[in-house]
Amino acid sequence: MTEASGAAAAPEAHILVVDDDERIRSLLRRFLVRSGYLVTTARDAQQARRLLAGLEFDLLVIDVMMPGEDGFSLTRGLRKRLQTPILLLTARGETEDRIEGLESGADDYLPKPFEPRELLLRIAAILRRMPAAEPKLPHFMTLGALRYDTAKGELMDGETPIRLTGSEQALLRRLAETPREPVSRAELIEDLGRSPDEGGENSERAIDVQMTRLRRKLERDPREPRYLQTVRGAGYMLVPD
Repeated sequence: MTEASGAAAAPEAHILVVDDDERIRSLLRRFLVRSGYLVTTARDAQQARRLLAGLEFDLLVIDVMMPGEDGFSLTRGLRKRLQTPILLLTARGETEDRIEGLESGADDYLPKPFEPRELLLRIAAILRRMPAAEPKLPHFMTLGALRYDTAKGELMDGETPIRLTGSEQALLRRLAETPREPVSRAELIEDLGRSPDEGGENSERAIDVQMTRLRRKLERDPREPRYLQTVRGAGYMLVPD
């Protein structure tokens, strides 16, 4: 990572950076603070868990290759109780490693080395798609035994909330905007803050992984989807009751 200046100021979100490399932690903290964010750092998964026990964060930036508990394991553990969006930093750029990051519950990944401006854009995109605005959608949709509250971005099974990651919330909200109409992968990639040309098949594969995870939460039998359907050659479509 190289430092950059002149980045646009961002809203005061609180970010936790978890990286075992002191130099990287320091660079990230300095750059993000200059860009308008509040930043706390942790040197490993154990320290991160202690901080998360007493503080709330708007975003977690976690390095994958850490000694002891790595970023994948930390992300999986945190996803059992936290909805806070997670951006993974990985020196391993292979597709399977990126897919593993998404399957562990991360909202996005960024291979090292990266340009600071790209990190800012990824962070801004993740924070942008967190529920905040009041969407002009039906108040709720019924998906079998589940109910999706479009105003709050919440998926409920009776009185029990079903946890959705930031990416899953963004995808479900986008599909709910046009029920029974297919949305292309390119549109969904843009909604996740990426360019349709970025990553090519890798980006489309990432969307497919997110949809597979979302189906597990929506469908009685994810292999025979009733509500989140694939439309061959057109994309994905939400079909509420």
